[in-house]
Amino acid sequence: MFDILIKNGTVIDGSGEAMREADVGIRADKIVEVGELHNSRGEIEIEAQGKLVCPGFVDVNNHSDTFWQMFLEPDLSSLAYQGITTIIGGNCGSSLAPLVSSKNIESIQKWIDLSKVNVDWLSTQDFFDFLEKKGLALNFATLSGHGTMRRGVLGDEMRSPNPKELNFIKKKLADSMEEGALGMSTGLIYTHARMATVTELIELAEVVRKYKGVYATHIRGEAEELSESIEEAITVAEKSKVKLHISHLKAVGAKNWPKMEEALSIIERMSKNGMEISFDIYPYTNTGSVLYTFLPPWVAEGGRNMMLNRLKDSAIRAKIIAEMKSSVFEYEKIEIASSALDKTLNKRKVSEIAASQNKTVEDTVLDILIASDGRVITSAELLSEGNIRKALRSPLSMIATNGSGYDIKHNDTGEMVHPRSFGTTMKIFSQYVMNEEVLSWEEAVRKMTAYPAEKFGIKQRGRIKEGYFADVVILDQNKISAPATKDDPYQYARGVEQLLINGKIVLQDGKYAGGRNGRVIKR
Repeated sequence: MFDILIKNGTVIDGSGEAMREADVGIRADKIVEVGELHNSRGEIEIEAQGKLVCPGFVDVNNHSDTFWQMFLEPDLSSLAYQGITTIIGGNCGSSLAPLVSSKNIESIQKWIDLSKVNVDWLSTQDFFDFLEKKGLALNFATLSGHGTMRRGVLGDEMRSPNPKELNFIKKKLADSMEEGALGMSTGLIYTHARMATVTELIELAEVVRKYKGVYATHIRGEAEELSESIEEAITVAEKSKVKLHISHLKAVGAKNWPKMEEALSIIERMSKNGMEISFDIYPYTNTGSVLYTFLPPWVAEGGRNMMLNRLKDSAIRAKIIAEMKSSVFEYEKIEIASSALDKTLNKRKVSEIAASQNKTVEDTVLDILIASDGRVITSAELLSEGNIRKALRSPLSMIATNGSGYDIKHNDTGEMVHPRSFGTTMKIFSQYVMNEEVLSWEEAVRKMTAYPAEKFGIKQRGRIKEGYFADVVILDQNKISAPATKDDPYQYARGVEQLLINGKIVLQDGKYAGGRNGRVIKR
């Protein structure tokens, strides 16, 4: 007798091997048998005839922690409806631990109003203990954010750490790895990390390598600097011998789209040379970015306050605008997703706001930054559909949301969230597997399950296999769709009929059943 018996399904086990007909027997939180179990019984029996049985999806690039959604809307239902059972936080240089003081949480202020944030921990272990007491909807693991640790030591000072300070950061990183972090992330495009030298990054990556962790990087530039930024990440990995992962690989802006071919070529060449290198992508052509990152890099040097002072200085402002106008970046395509401003600006293009105020687009961008105290999240159609297909075909790509979990009621806030938070996995299946056949079912599932789990050192997850935790997705191919769009993102994905997390049913007959059966995952 099994606790749960999934009968007559077509199993895609996550390994990349061909799908096959099989039953899946579950006891407590584990898969205990996969095969022909027709003579067996289960306390709960799920008929999966004509449906696909897959491992729960592993989202290696998730921001439910640093967007504070794990606390504001802890069900993270937009992820559950996508079949996501495990998320990795601490991405792009910002994590919720380790903290030297509660002030270090300011590294997430670019994404969230800090008045909503209350921190009751300092170390990574403290953070994990807090989460375990609180209860988790999904399994959660984290990277240690370079920007968070760096800011903890340097505060708002924009400089390189001295040897004593760097040793302290290395100690905090080592402690965090000991306590269960999966690796370290960087966000080299953001203000406080721009001063980080390759030498600093190598020394920290060497700590990660000692623990067999992953160095995940939001590289320094994704437009004209794309190839050079990838080469920088590769230099860090070569010198430190760390496992390298590039977050949300993309070429931003039509003029830079051809650079994606070279980027993929560099990555695949390094893989053939023996480097353990990978990257993740999301299947949408609109970005979701912090507005100030589109300014000339020098504008944000010294931190947010210095940036705002520059924007208010008429002479410096004129120089900024001149550089913006000479840039190939298409500022007129930017839309406001969320900000500290009047919500009526959300979902509006900068070009529309400029026209209504009889200003230039460049002036409008700077005025919005000043009025919002520098905290503005944007959306813009800046990516290539063809590049998404090329990246998906690469054997080194994983599929990740680069988003966060939301309840559909979040729409009431007026915030324009990215559709990737609602639709990523089902869009992969509906468009790139079923319609365009860019990927096979087996390849697509592997890129969301066993491949990321193995790369990031997540044990006994990502496979339909005896002895693995019972994170299971049952898909109805006839119902799969991803209705979320840029203009109407608050629509749950469809197609996940049943979702199990650690042996408990979380989605039943396509409807969210709730529960807190997620676990903290440690290295």
